[in-house]
Amino acid sequence: MSVNLQKGQKVDLTKGNAGLKKLMAGLGWDEAPRQKGGLLSGILGGQGGKQDIDCDAMAFLLGANGKLSSSKDVVFFNNLKHPSGCVTHQGDNLTGAGEGDDEQILIDLLSLPKQYERIVIAVSIYKANERNQHFGMIKNAFIRLVDVDTNKELCKYDLSDDYPNMTAMIFGEVYRYNGEWKFGAIGEGLRVWSVTDLSARYGLA
Repeated sequence: MSVNLQKGQKVDLTKGNAGLKKLMAGLGWDEAPRQKGGLLSGILGGQGGKQDIDCDAMAFLLGANGKLSSSKDVVFFNNLKHPSGCVTHQGDNLTGAGEGDDEQILIDLLSLPKQYERIVIAVSIYKANERNQHFGMIKNAFIRLVDVDTNKELCKYDLSDDYPNMTAMIFGEVYRYNGEWKFGAIGEGLRVWSVTDLSARYGLA
């Protein structure tokens, strides 16, 4: 049975799932209804103008010190597969339209090199500054983790807070603790403009 998490909660992924080898992190979101405005609203970008909100999922592979060691440790739409082959982005969704997962990241826990202790999963809005868009325009955002071999959903975290003016979101992290794999629901909004800005948060200039 899937565990529904609240912000700040953690769950042991391998407890009761001793054979867990591979995870699928599914992320989803919908664009909130836009406020109607006059002609200038669309021209000046009010409420994001007329452009779709393009959210991009990414994974940061961190060492025991909580830092990135290389730009290749960031898996996103321009680097879909980690050099180890253990973390793979399934492709970019440009609109978030439709039900279910909008983007998916596959994680091979069994083969993940020992130097990596945690995988932080985040989402940012593409060209948020240019398009005047932010997470206050997003609704129904969630992350869920699925056992790839059994297709069993292990846990799900629905982001229920409002995040006006935030352009990126740390959804949660998969981390290794005493030989077990756990997941922590974070739900932290950030005001950054690029993958580079997010990478700097984890020590990569």
